[in-house]
Order: sequence, then C-alpha cells, then structure tokens
Amino acid sequence: MSDVDADWELRLAAFQHLDRLRAASGGLVRLAELEAGFVFRGERIPLINRYRGIWRPSQLGGDGPALSITTTPRRPGKTPPYDDQVGGEGWFAYRYQGDDPHLWTNLAVRRAMQLQRRLIYFYGIEPGVYEPIYPVYVVADDPANLTFYVSADVATAIPIAADADPLQFAARRAYATAAVKVRLHQRRFRELVVRAYHTSCAVCRLRHVELLDAAHILPDRDERGRPEVPNGLALCKIHHAAFDVNILGVSPDRIIVIRHDILEEHDGPMLQHGLKEMNGTVLQVPRREELRPNQDYLAVRFERFRAA
Repeated sequence: MSDVDADWELRLAAFQHLDRLRAASGGLVRLAELEAGFVFRGERIPLINRYRGIWRPSQLGGDGPALSITTTPRRPGKTPPYDDQVGGEGWFAYRYQGDDPHLWTNLAVRRAMQLQRRLIYFYGIEPGVYEPIYPVYVVADDPANLTFYVSADVATAIPIAADADPLQFAARRAYATAAVKVRLHQRRFRELVVRAYHTSCAVCRLRHVELLDAAHILPDRDERGRPEVPNGLALCKIHHAAFDVNILGVSPDRIIVIRHDILEEHDGPMLQHGLKEMNGTVLQVPRREELRPNQDYLAVRFERFRAA
C-alpha cells in the first residue's frame, strides 16, 4: 500500500473517530479525549498535542504533513498567544507557530497545503473544549504575515480528484467555511452565556444544560447584536421560545413580564407554572457586573415586546 493510501486511511480513521466523539457529546470534544486519540493499524494516535497548536503524529513521517491545527480559546483580559481569527468569506486565518517559517510545525502545515491533505481544525470554545472542523484545507501561505489561510470542506468520504474543477471546489469550500463560521459564533456564544449564568435558566433556574440556550437580547441583524455575554440570556427552551415571540419580555430593571393576553388564558400546568407565575419575578443574572445583560439592550428589546 502506498504512503498516499496510508495517509488517507489514517486521516479518514481520524475523521470517523471524531464523528463518534461528536455524536456522543453533542458536537464538542474535550482535550483528554483528543489526547487519548484512536487506534490505527495497532498503534494509538493522538489527535492533538496540548503544547503545540500544530500536530503531526510520527506515523506521518519526519517531513510529512500535519494532521491537526488548534486555536486556543480567547480568555477575558488575556492576549492569546497567536492571533488566529475567523477571517474573510472563504477562509480562516491561522497564525504560524512562532516567527520562523521553517520551524518544523510550520513546514508540516505547508506540506499539507502542497499535498492538498485534509486537516482537522480544533477551534477552542473554552479551556479544554473544542469545536472540531473537518476536513479543512490550507489554501494559501503568507510568510510575510506569518499566516496560513484555511478553508472548510463539505465531505470526508471522497478524495478530491486530480482533474477536478478548481473553481468548483473553491466555491464549495467558501460556502462550507461561511456555514462553519456561523456555527462557531453560535456555539461559542452559547458556551460563554450558559457558563456565565452557571448553567441555569435566568427565568426559572432550570439547570439541565441540554435544555438551555443562549438567547440574543438584540438579534444578529442589529449592528449592536454581537455574540457577547452582555447581549445574551441563558434561557431554557420554553422561555427562549417565549422570549423570541414576545410572549415573555424583560424590562430594563430585569423584571420578567408576561404578555397580558397570556395572563388571561386558562390552560394546563405549563402555562400556569411555566409562564404566568413568572410574571413580575426578577431575572437571575451573573454575579460579575461585566457579564450582566446590557441595560440599554434590554430597554430596546422591551420596547419591541411592548409594541408586539
């Protein structure tokens, strides 16, 4: 079997292992799972190295292409070691390790670009927790700015043919990357908001994380509606839905208000205990002032609720 075949089989086995991890965890993966890796041809192969953002297992050879690249999560008040970013419409900007283009880790990523090998991109959501994006391709190398440019793809099962139309694949990857960016922003927003609210609904205090969402106070289409904790509320799914359709509102002083016509309805226990009894109660907010909902945003949103 050729080295190319072995390389492809190893990467496909890595993708399939990640499929199983994501299915079991709702999409996110943890550092310990990635370090434990998977078994390929009788050998255990880690998917990540916690000390390096660029990882090439020894099975891919001393001058072989990388298997994965990693972005560390941003922490409030701390500058990340590498300024990776979700860049333009069709790519991610991924910074070199260090400032030497010839460092072996950077060479491994460049080799993946030259050979058009599919990589895994572990995007940090919070410390030790990642959103795996795979497959991705390195589509450009910019030594002057110490940056690689990476695009997502939409399929793992079929290698790209040598005679494939490059414009077709460029368009496909741009589309896939744009979709991934939306998912990353939503995922990170949810994780940050739910953690800030200590995994508890701000209305009813339900603590089942699988039933919690991050609700935007101001929507994405609003220029102020950034995916940041002060523009979010941790809400269970019933209260998130009620908030979105203006059955439930929150005043600028954090008082929960249920729409008048709903208060006059007579229905089952969910309406009575889940909505009507919430009227006039106080929204539960994070202890840290900087994480609490923005009062101006609440005021704008409450006016929309009152006008509905």
